[in-house]
Amino acid sequence: MLTDVSAPETTGSTTTAGRGKRPRPPFGVSAVAVIAVLIALFSLIPLSYVVVMTAATGWDTAVRLIFRERVGELLLNTLLLMAATVPLCLALGVGGAWLVERTKLRGHKWWAVLLAAPLAIPAFVNSYAWVSAIPSLGGLWSGVLIATLSYFPLVYIPAAATLSRLDPAIEQSAASLGLGAWRTFFRVVLPQLRIAMTGGALLVGLHLLAEYGAFAMIRFDTFTTAIMVQYQSTFNGAAGNMLASVLVFFCLILLVLEVRSRGTARYARIGSGAQAKALRLPLHVYQVPAQLFLLGLTALAFGLPLTFVLRWIFAGGTEIWTAAEFVPALLQTLAYGLAGAVVTTVVAFPMAYLAVRHPSWFSKALELSNYVTSSMPGIVVGLAFVTVSIRAVPAVYQSAGVLIAAYVLLFLPRALVNIRAGLAQAPKELDEAAQALGKPPLVSFVRVTLRLTAPAAAGGAALVFLAIVNELTATLLLSPNGTRTLATEFWSKSSEIDYAGAAPYALLMILISAPMTYLLFQQSKKVAGQ
Repeated sequence: MLTDVSAPETTGSTTTAGRGKRPRPPFGVSAVAVIAVLIALFSLIPLSYVVVMTAATGWDTAVRLIFRERVGELLLNTLLLMAATVPLCLALGVGGAWLVERTKLRGHKWWAVLLAAPLAIPAFVNSYAWVSAIPSLGGLWSGVLIATLSYFPLVYIPAAATLSRLDPAIEQSAASLGLGAWRTFFRVVLPQLRIAMTGGALLVGLHLLAEYGAFAMIRFDTFTTAIMVQYQSTFNGAAGNMLASVLVFFCLILLVLEVRSRGTARYARIGSGAQAKALRLPLHVYQVPAQLFLLGLTALAFGLPLTFVLRWIFAGGTEIWTAAEFVPALLQTLAYGLAGAVVTTVVAFPMAYLAVRHPSWFSKALELSNYVTSSMPGIVVGLAFVTVSIRAVPAVYQSAGVLIAAYVLLFLPRALVNIRAGLAQAPKELDEAAQALGKPPLVSFVRVTLRLTAPAAAGGAALVFLAIVNELTATLLLSPNGTRTLATEFWSKSSEIDYAGAAPYALLMILISAPMTYLLFQQSKKVAGQ
């Protein structure tokens, strides 16, 4: 009798009732959760370092080191830099996106790619090119110029993606109520770009706080350049640690401001029927000014840096192409980039799996811990790993493993966001069906879920690879003795005013970054449904 009762229940659980159950993860929910918690705890090392070092300094000493004239100068420089650069990036990014996506701009498909192209050029290479063009360049407004030309694509890409999928019905309704094109843009279109603009502004702000090479080259002092000077003069000094604390505090403020500025309004279209295709506005007499504006912008942001890199290469001749120097740097850059991308992608899977298949406040808290750490400048993460490795595990100090671990913490969200999107598009019912047919959870995960998520994971890995290739500050602090990457060799040559010798490394970074930047642009279009 017990056999007769249990058999139907088992059958029902695998056919009808099984449809409502989540598929079992390859190692069990508890195992995945434990792995995710360990990753989250590991990601809190930099923040813990800042808190512990601040507490160890003592209240009186901390107050004296923070509230001093030098910190006031750095604070003023940072505030002025952000106050000028962020609005300019918003104006250029949103303006370029609107021209490309909402007007009858001739060659708009070509301009769409060209406006994203400056991301392929690291900011410190951009600064190197501008110093080559204008040797006397320096100070606040030079920093604003270089930062704006380097970072406006961080606003342009999400703004263009949002505009391309924005329902034109709301614009048509505004027009029917008598609003002109400009009033429609400011009162209807611009509010719909709120999330893209706040997210882009956050990225620009975090890059401004973290950037070292671009500002050091033009002799403009920021918190990051001052921390590096303190580290080089007095290892693990209290003054440098307090500057790092102030810098982290600014990063956390930016995160809070971005979250609060999102608002609670709905931005998704609801209702039946398909979304109409957006009508492009004619430019008429503004066609030529628009073309000249975009031409000048791309020439300054992409053309000028590339031109001066090539100019230094031709000036240096064949002597600068010494295989014994640039080949090891290229190979080590590719090796660290590939290793870091693979490890970061693997580490991101447990958190992404919990966020998609088992969403809860717990999974959101784990994700948030990684976003907080990744918002910290590379120099803070580098100092944290230097201190922890020396005091806790001296044997791993300046090892490849520590450097890759720092890359993982800095760039984990780039892989996490992509994998989460890929898992969301992989129907869990297919995993359920595979397990119902007798496949073990690990086998069904590899054959079904992993295969469907692979393209998104590859995209995330590519973005991590791009970030590692162009990373400078953490690599300078943590790389093992004898390590030579393209970024560090470029910095070494340019610091010695050997601009011709630095040019091959700059060109190689651009050539490696270009296809990854195009992939980022194509991903944004894919999300927009184009």
